Amino acid sequence: MKFNSKYLPIVVGAVFALGIVLGSLMNAPVEDQLLARNYSKTKLNKLIDFINNEYVDSVNTDSIVNLTVDNILSKLDPHSVYIPPTEQAEVAESMKGDFVGIGINFYMYKDSVAIIRPVENGPSAKAGLKSGDRILFAGKTKLFGRRLPSDSLFSKLKGIKGSEIELTVFRKSEQKKLKFKIKRDIIPIKSVDASILLDKSTGYIKINRFAETTYKEFKAGLTRLQQKGIQSLIIDLRDNGGGYMEEAVAIGDEFLKDKQLIVFTKSKNGSTEKTFANKGGSFENGKVYVLINENSASASEILAGALQDNDRGTIVGRRSFGKGLVQREMDFNDGSAVRLTVARYYTPTGRSIQKPYKKGNEEYYKESEDRIKSGELYAKDSIKIADTLKFKTPKGKIVYGGGGIVPDVFVPMEAEHGNENVAYLLQTGIVGHFVFEELDKNRNTFAGLHFNEFLVKMKDSDVYFKKFKNYILATGLDLKLDKTKALVNRYITAEFARQLYGELYYYNVILKDDAMVKAVLNSKK
Repeated sequence: MKFNSKYLPIVVGAVFALGIVLGSLMNAPVEDQLLARNYSKTKLNKLIDFINNEYVDSVNTDSIVNLTVDNILSKLDPHSVYIPPTEQAEVAESMKGDFVGIGINFYMYKDSVAIIRPVENGPSAKAGLKSGDRILFAGKTKLFGRRLPSDSLFSKLKGIKGSEIELTVFRKSEQKKLKFKIKRDIIPIKSVDASILLDKSTGYIKINRFAETTYKEFKAGLTRLQQKGIQSLIIDLRDNGGGYMEEAVAIGDEFLKDKQLIVFTKSKNGSTEKTFANKGGSFENGKVYVLINENSASASEILAGALQDNDRGTIVGRRSFGKGLVQREMDFNDGSAVRLTVARYYTPTGRSIQKPYKKGNEEYYKESEDRIKSGELYAKDSIKIADTLKFKTPKGKIVYGGGGIVPDVFVPMEAEHGNENVAYLLQTGIVGHFVFEELDKNRNTFAGLHFNEFLVKMKDSDVYFKKFKNYILATGLDLKLDKTKALVNRYITAEFARQLYGELYYYNVILKDDAMVKAVLNSKK
């Protein structure tokens, strides 16, 4: 039975009682505190037993416990969180960097599992599946006409490496049903989206998160770019919410000289752990630029802060999120976990970039809206910085703590003030779905076109911009797309390029007129 909101007073009472007990322990002698802690644990366990055994109605006490845990953690800080078993498996897989499956990008289009694009060199691509195919059956399990949730679909398509699955597919372009036998294999979940040349001497690497394989992916990309003779590197950390601190540290080590401080942490007992660079970084002398925005957080800020504080890199963009807390994941026997804040981290000059959270979680996350209202996303002068939080780098540059990394070179948001929602919308999956549906109507529209011919075709037409406007209106969103027409067209064209030609072509389009990238390239002229 699901937890009913009418039992909320029971939960609140339990949490309140626990809060009183914990509060009373603050000034108690150590021995008394230990006894009281044991008593409070016993009290909570007894309360759950009382509800299970004596309460007049049936209650799902697991729901009560989970809600109690959530309430306790919410009183600590915004980043200490409880992760239920169903979510924990998904999070762990994402951070691991791979999974066993058939290798397709898909989504539920109407009532069918539609393949947006098979993963390059993956099992499905090798078997002959194509973009636009609908998966009707996985083995004998019917997948169409059911509006299955994503986790159910994943469970049908995943399995043991080397295991075989038969898919029945409808290929719309041929109006045929086809059967494919596919052997499941390891499918990488990339954390480095692109490593490409922007010009003869400038490389670009985009990191979307810091997972177990990020340093390995980054190093491979950097090596390829160095073999092509780059002298400057742009690291794009925009919208990168963080991940494993160790991966960010390892990447920073590639740019810093021996014994330069990368980051240090302080725990509850006051102990400090310092992490220094080692000898032999592979890019210690070339120019480095780091792109950040208001959604760059945690490990992204560690890397940006290390390069800024050591006068090693130029930070370009807008003030980062401001997360300076370190979490450790602790597992429960039921497969759930708690991600608990165990330390604060500091950049090499000694600054904490954690923004305040004393007013509660709601106000903490609402601070992003305040940046829009204040005009901070459009003018560096609007960034609120406390003079008391000034720090100096070895070369005398002033840097600031107290709420994110402030860039050396400020670049405003490309969408007009008051029209920020358009910029954020373009980075969601909605553009990808729109493009898939347009291609699905007639995949021959772009058949046989070389990439440059495709670019000319897209540049000379407003047809997809107009269709996208209607598509957005049909979803119920009332956005002023005409004011950001160039930006919208760039994202639409880039997404067509991705689905028609591959991931790297997306970046070929999206970066060409990117404001931050242009700021870097213009500074080098």
